[in-house]
Amino acid sequence: MHDQAMGWVRRFATADPISVLSIGGRDVNGTERPLFPGATFTVLDLYPGPNVDIIADAAEWDPDGRRWDLVTLLEVCEHAPEWPAIIRTAFTALWPGGRLIVTTAAPGRPPHSGIDGMALRFGEYYANVTAEGLRAALEAAGFADVEVDTQPSPADVRAVATRPA
Repeated sequence: MHDQAMGWVRRFATADPISVLSIGGRDVNGTERPLFPGATFTVLDLYPGPNVDIIADAAEWDPDGRRWDLVTLLEVCEHAPEWPAIIRTAFTALWPGGRLIVTTAAPGRPPHSGIDGMALRFGEYYANVTAEGLRAALEAAGFADVEVDTQPSPADVRAVATRPA
């Protein structure tokens, strides 16, 4: 995860003993774990890797009644054609009052691989996400207190939202 995305997540850092579901949280180029030292992490990713607990497509995955205090969705949406479905999964996975933190590539960011951050591989999906599109997906999923922010370089859109109590 690049420095600006990490800076956004740092705003919400806590040492509190919370539960975190990190969607797409396989460590490709950094992880949010150090920002939540008291947290218990569950990592869901499409691919196996260090600290990955659940290998599944988050657009189709059902948390089956499990709930978390915080869901992070960091640098994932641009790699997933069904990213609004992942937003809905995040909503379902949160306790009422729980928070979602999102960072994703905005228009203007060059394509990069979701596998290793390098060049796209043949057949790999990539599309930047607009601030308007992210806000619409969050609100359609049922989130409240939606805050969307953009960063020009690298081109990022970030958000935080709450599942209503």
